[in-house]
Amino acid sequence: MAQLRLALNQIDSCVGDLAGNAEAIVHWTRHSAERGAHLAAFPEMALTGYPVEDLALRSSFVEASRAALAGLAGRLAAEGLGELPVLVGYLDRSEGGTRLGQPAGAPRNAAAVLHRGAVALSFAKHHLPNYGVFDEFRYFVPGDTLPVVRVRGVDVALAICEDLWQEGGRVPAARSAGAGLLLSVNASPYEREKDDTRLELVRTRARQAGCTTAYLAMTGGQDELVFDGDTIVVDRDGEVLTRAAQFEETCVLIDLDLPAAPAEPPSGVVDDGLRVDHVTLSADPLPAYEPAAHPAPAPHLSDDEEVYKALVTGLRAYVAKNNFRSVLIGLSGGIDSALVAALACDAVGAENVYGVAMPSRYSSEHSLGDAEELARRTGLNLRTVPIAPMFDAYMGALGLTGLAEENLQSRLRGTMLMAISNQEGHIVLAPGNKSELACGYSTLYGDSVGAYGPIKDVYKTLIFRLAKWRNADAAARGETPPIPENSITKPPSAELRPDQVDTDSLPDYDVLDRILELYVDRDRGHAEIIAAGFAPELVTRVLRLVDTAEYKRRQYPPGTKISAKGFGKDRRLPITNRWREKG
Repeated sequence: MAQLRLALNQIDSCVGDLAGNAEAIVHWTRHSAERGAHLAAFPEMALTGYPVEDLALRSSFVEASRAALAGLAGRLAAEGLGELPVLVGYLDRSEGGTRLGQPAGAPRNAAAVLHRGAVALSFAKHHLPNYGVFDEFRYFVPGDTLPVVRVRGVDVALAICEDLWQEGGRVPAARSAGAGLLLSVNASPYEREKDDTRLELVRTRARQAGCTTAYLAMTGGQDELVFDGDTIVVDRDGEVLTRAAQFEETCVLIDLDLPAAPAEPPSGVVDDGLRVDHVTLSADPLPAYEPAAHPAPAPHLSDDEEVYKALVTGLRAYVAKNNFRSVLIGLSGGIDSALVAALACDAVGAENVYGVAMPSRYSSEHSLGDAEELARRTGLNLRTVPIAPMFDAYMGALGLTGLAEENLQSRLRGTMLMAISNQEGHIVLAPGNKSELACGYSTLYGDSVGAYGPIKDVYKTLIFRLAKWRNADAAARGETPPIPENSITKPPSAELRPDQVDTDSLPDYDVLDRILELYVDRDRGHAEIIAAGFAPELVTRVLRLVDTAEYKRRQYPPGTKISAKGFGKDRRLPITNRWREKG
């Protein structure tokens, strides 16, 4: 057996910030070296950020990534870190001829091992995902090698994300090559309950590869995607050796006892036609040393805490990475805006959260009172600006009635929020939830205005659960629960006409959300949903609401994705569409 101290750096990168990302890699490499690491690794495309989307099609950006990688290798050596091999994900281009209809120079989702000031080994992702939010067939050509690097007498097989998620390829190839360790770098976006799926995946792949397997993941947020980290190391039998915390930047440092590499390096073609690309950096095993105890696996988050932290992480990343410092929210006293405010206070600090209460003639007394109570509990900044004078002016000029009159109130509030945003420089947060967006229960250019929708992918029933969880968590820590109890218990209402409640226009949320989850998230048809126990007339009504609201959803701001299928790149339907589900 041979020993190896592995440093898995679970960090947050920003797309396009090559200099900033390189600086972070240098910082965490130094951190790894100071703790005696023999091999340090960083996530998929850590140098460029992930996903780069159509930036991959700009040759200028590809070349900038390649230059940044070379510069990073030189800088690590210049700062005395060159002896530590460092695995870094970046954007590369192919050097060979045409492959899969793409010309030489096509982009590659790649990773490289940096050592002694140079690129010792580079390779491209073999399996390219093309589902959900992934469009990697659009951008990249696949790699056709099994990269293996010998470090301190251990052969380490390397892979990138989807190489583990799909069958075949580099996992069985690692077994054929006799690797002592399979190391995969990843930027796998967060979804609810994905942590359990991920753990079982890594366990399965370790058994298939026949060696200890390390799964290093990214953390942070990028536009609608959020990354939870959850880096995992398991032994060849699938037993967990350590597991990192979710939603935190950290370095997982672990001492591993691994099979020593054979005298003759692996070579030739192995599984799925992959050619072994082997590089020896240090052939001799280390002298025996006393290994540190494996770091204990991080405590597992409850489902509600996990979702809440994902929403905070996504919002914080969007605000910070787009150079904003403060957020603006219209506060109605209702549950949606209250939860958004709590998320914002946790993400950017209450001192940077600005709320505006905008009562109309139809606003109940408790609406303003609940907004004021929310401000008192959280410490956010609150002002009150009645919309009655503006509303009366419009009504006098236009004489609106019915739905037009109701929507005018919402649009006046939206206009006011955007005016304050322009004047004071805050980013406006839209408070719409997934249930409302699914059914079109929102006003274009009204409650849909904003630059980001923190709860865009959260169904209403989960909104209530998250609010209750956040209050209970605060109480358990001896803090003031941020969300007023009345905001949680009162019937949801847009308050655009006398005594209005959401159930005037929508089914009960407990029923509605179950239908929506089947139709939106799981793509079940009309007959299948009825077979699940829902009334045919109700199913027909809900599906019609969803189908006719596509044009509204296209105009809604981006927001944190937490489900397997959020509104956005996950679910792409034509706006002009006469197809309707039938029983």
